[in-house]
Formats: sequence, C-alpha cells, structure tokens
Amino acid sequence: MMQAPAIQLSGSYHIDGTCLFAPIDMTLPAGEWTCVLGRSGVGKSTILRLIAGVRCAGDFQGAITASDRRPLEGRVSVMAQSDLLLPWLSVLENTVLGARLRGEVPDLRRAANLLERVGLARHADKRPDSLSGGMRQRAALARTLMEDRPVVLLDEPFSALDAGTRADMQDLAAGLLKDRTVLLVTHDPAEAVRLGHQIIVLTADAAQPWTPPSLPPIRDQYAPDTVACQAQLLAHLRRAR
Repeated sequence: MMQAPAIQLSGSYHIDGTCLFAPIDMTLPAGEWTCVLGRSGVGKSTILRLIAGVRCAGDFQGAITASDRRPLEGRVSVMAQSDLLLPWLSVLENTVLGARLRGEVPDLRRAANLLERVGLARHADKRPDSLSGGMRQRAALARTLMEDRPVVLLDEPFSALDAGTRADMQDLAAGLLKDRTVLLVTHDPAEAVRLGHQIIVLTADAAQPWTPPSLPPIRDQYAPDTVACQAQLLAHLRRAR
C-alpha cells in the first residue's frame, strides 16, 4: 500500500451565489479516521466529493492538498451514499469492477475473501436487484475495500445495516483500513465516537472539532466515557442545527 498522506482542505463553497459553507480549514490526519457530522444539506457529502475530485455543481474557492504534495488522483477510493452497483453485473463482478476498468487482472481470491467477510459469499453470483438494501450496501463496502487505496472516503457506509451487522462492518472496516487516511461522513454520533480519531461538526460557518474519548478507536460502545461522549455530542448537534 502507498503511504497515506494527511489532507488539508481550506475554502468555501457556493451554489448559485448561495454559500453552502463559509471559509473553513479542515485537516484529515494521516493514517487516522476523521468523522464528520452535521445537519443535512450543510455540505458534508460535498466535502467528500471535492476531496475525491468529483465535479460538483457549485463553486469551490480554495485548495485541497496532500501533505506529500503529490496529486490525490489514483490514491482515493470512495463509497457514496448510493451503492452504485451495476445492475447487469454479479456481486463478485461489481467487487472487482475497479480493476477491470483499469485493464488489470482482478484478484478474484481476495475479492471472494472480502465477500465472505461482509457476509455475501453465498450471494457472489447474484445480481444487485436480488439483494436487500443492507446487502447492497455491504457489496459496495466490499468493492471499496477491494481498491486498497491509502485515502478512503465513506459517505454513510453503514446506514442501511441492522445494529449487529453495522457493528460487525465497523469492526471490519476499521481493521482493514488501519493506517489509511479515512473520512467518514455520518449522522450517527455513536458511530463517530466509536470510530473517530478526530470528530468534526460541520456548520455553515465552521468546521468545529469535537474531542473524542481518550482511548483509541475502535472504542467499546458501552464504556462510560464513550456513552457520555455520545450524549454530549448529540446534545451539541441538536444545538448546532
């Protein structure tokens, strides 16, 4: 794996002359998970798309730089809110799609192992339309993990999962993405507190840091410090709307 850089985003974003978020400064530390929360429409997914290099409808005035000063192109994998599975391909074929598009020979053994770990081994030959929403989301997660990039951008990757499966997939992602620079967009304070080395609350005016518990991720969701931090973060989010 290539060395994971830190990423600095500084700037503001406007859509049709309306400010989505004012000038902000945000750093994603190298090799750590940064969890971003905030009300719907404040620009969380837009920040993810900007870092990914995806063209957006609005006007970004600022800069996005990696700590090693190298372009991010080719070093980022993205899991969007929509699973974006191609309906005419099987789950396995969707998992190795990136390699196919690059003209590479896909590692089918690794892909099969990832599908087993996300609980989809028995469904590898099925088409996406035969899967539940949660199963589709796990297939999209497997595809993202398959890319093995040093920078990983996750937009609500566990939102369609039941509580038990969500915890399992969080554990899996945290293990496989160790030492990657990860941006996780989420609406779930418990998820942010469990996974984040850094937590940021995005508002229209600022990117506000929120101090996570002192123990490193992945944290025990029932530990007193974790529970207290979740409650405090939720209260802060309700005030910040």
